[in-house]
Amino acid sequence: MISKVKQEVEQANQEYVADFGVKGQLQIPPSRKFAVLTCMDARLDPAKFAGLSEGDAHVIRNAGGRASDDAIRSLALSHKLLGTNEWFVVHHTDCGMQKFDQKTMGDLLEKSLNTAVHNGAEWVNTTEEGGSVEGHFVNWLTFSDLEASVVEDVKRIKSSPLVSKDIPVYGYVFDCETGRLIEVEEATKAGTTI
Repeated sequence: MISKVKQEVEQANQEYVADFGVKGQLQIPPSRKFAVLTCMDARLDPAKFAGLSEGDAHVIRNAGGRASDDAIRSLALSHKLLGTNEWFVVHHTDCGMQKFDQKTMGDLLEKSLNTAVHNGAEWVNTTEEGGSVEGHFVNWLTFSDLEASVVEDVKRIKSSPLVSKDIPVYGYVFDCETGRLIEVEEATKAGTTI
């Protein structure tokens, strides 16, 4: 049986291909020469909140929009080989990464790899079979203070030996209720001081 979601994605792609036009001629380097590091949360659409079209900018997404080693790897490539020269770190309100901690995630995965649920008080497994202790060895990059997490990530990017000190890094919080980008001034100050 074919998944309904799979069918919907394939149908949407067929419609997209029908209007693809000259997009196949876009160059690899982003035309607006900037990159955005943001969360994978489905409520955030960087194309809309940052006014992007295909080919404009690099968008790097992960859980929390965190400046992980892999995110910094992508940003370094974005600059070194593809010419981006300004970067935005965008976290958001009501982020799931604030709703658990290292121990909780490790414990949940140790007992089950199936989807957990929040019962109003805590995360719980719906089954307890087939888990792995490996979750205890992953840094899940959780946080409790939203603005502080933006500042921390901007500082981590700026202090990386793989990042040119000339690249400004701006810090923002996306408000999930209004769609507004709110600058975290302390983060931007840290990210634009050479």
